[in-house]
Amino acid sequence: MSRLADPAKDFPQWYLDVIAQADLSDYSEVKGCIIFKPYGYALWEGIQHDMDRRIKALGVDNVYFPLLIPASLLAKEKDHVEGFAPECAVVTEGGGKKLTEALYIRPTSETIMYATFAKWIHSHRDLPLKINQWANIVRWEMRTRPFLRTLEFLWQEGHTAHATMEDADEMANAALKMYEDFDRDFLALPVVTGRKPDHEKFAGAYYTMTTEALARDGKAIQAGTSHNLGQGFSEAYDVSFLDANGKAQRPWMTSWGASTRLIGTIIVVHGDAKGLRLPPPLAPIQAVIVPIYKSDEEKAAVLKAAGTLQESLKATIRIRLDDRAEKSPGFKFNEWEVKGVPIRLELGPKDLEKKQVMVVRRDTGEKTPMPLASCTPEAMTALLADIHKTLYAQAKAFMEEHTSSAETMDEFTKLIEGKGGFVWAAWDGTVESADAIKQQTKATIRILGEQKPPKGAKDIQSGKPATMMALYAKAY
Repeated sequence: MSRLADPAKDFPQWYLDVIAQADLSDYSEVKGCIIFKPYGYALWEGIQHDMDRRIKALGVDNVYFPLLIPASLLAKEKDHVEGFAPECAVVTEGGGKKLTEALYIRPTSETIMYATFAKWIHSHRDLPLKINQWANIVRWEMRTRPFLRTLEFLWQEGHTAHATMEDADEMANAALKMYEDFDRDFLALPVVTGRKPDHEKFAGAYYTMTTEALARDGKAIQAGTSHNLGQGFSEAYDVSFLDANGKAQRPWMTSWGASTRLIGTIIVVHGDAKGLRLPPPLAPIQAVIVPIYKSDEEKAAVLKAAGTLQESLKATIRIRLDDRAEKSPGFKFNEWEVKGVPIRLELGPKDLEKKQVMVVRRDTGEKTPMPLASCTPEAMTALLADIHKTLYAQAKAFMEEHTSSAETMDEFTKLIEGKGGFVWAAWDGTVESADAIKQQTKATIRILGEQKPPKGAKDIQSGKPATMMALYAKAY
């Protein structure tokens, strides 16, 4: 295997090297699209399996809607159309003939779903309506990067309809909390959460909330979003219901989603100079046994002991015995490190003499002998839990070390261009000031703070009185 680029010197190239050497994806014949290779797709399967359980716990059912959306449906919500039109792919011919109506390849599904909601919702008894879709999405991105930004990607999109604004608020916040818990418990990702400014919200939404992680190159990455869509889509698609008094009302909608961008997020948050470091709940292989021997006699004894160890653990953890004779132990060590396997168990003749196995942690690199009798399912489960805890603590410490505040534009610029990360600053609430900062530094507002700005605080760019605190960062 070739060496990875140094992440401290060339983070973008390191990212691509990790994907290639961990065998996560390949480039397709369509520029801007990727092929998910088995190990990479296994990560998505793990994400999908655990998140689907959490989504269903919110009382949401899975559905599937068509990939193609009639242009007339998309056109009904003006803000939505304007927001997505530049990214849309359009089908104008089918079966060798020009279509009477253009069909958009799904950039998101609000339009086609809510036109159907108009058929499904009639009474307050039909509410709340809660559905989720696991699907592919196409958005015509100009600059692509595997997992982080591609023309086609995979995601889940939840869509709900409610009788009141309060119910929609509760659902939107529940979805955001679900993402936050999932990020922490399954991906070992610390995130900040909050509301987006209006100029950064989802096209057509009443408001948008987000979870934001911080990559090791100091850039923010949006991990999931949740939107209260208000009643605009209900109005546009003529969705209504009769309340308990027989009066016609418009339901309040929410939508929320997370995508295969989460795979990229795991790489840029947890990865190190040796490659991936996978959170144990997600890792397709949680532990790998690497046998070490020189002679045929040693080989037989070591492989027998390794097989016995695998058998004792395989019902509890996802474990693999790497008995490939054509690969050296050193090659295997490097390969499984790049792939981010949380635990490596090394077993050789000297270990057998001492009735031990050498345990190597991917999170810290710590190498410790453990008695074979102590290498039990309970011990490995506890170790995996500790590795997850450590990965989260490391990422959280990095985020805290790279979260700053600035009171002047000069101070802000030095922080953004220097150590990077998140920077809190007072904002006057205008798009003009936010855009000016973006043009000057490439930093954008990731979330708005719940705290009020200090008395007398002024916008760092315009000098006008601040109305709120904003968390800025450069972002993917």
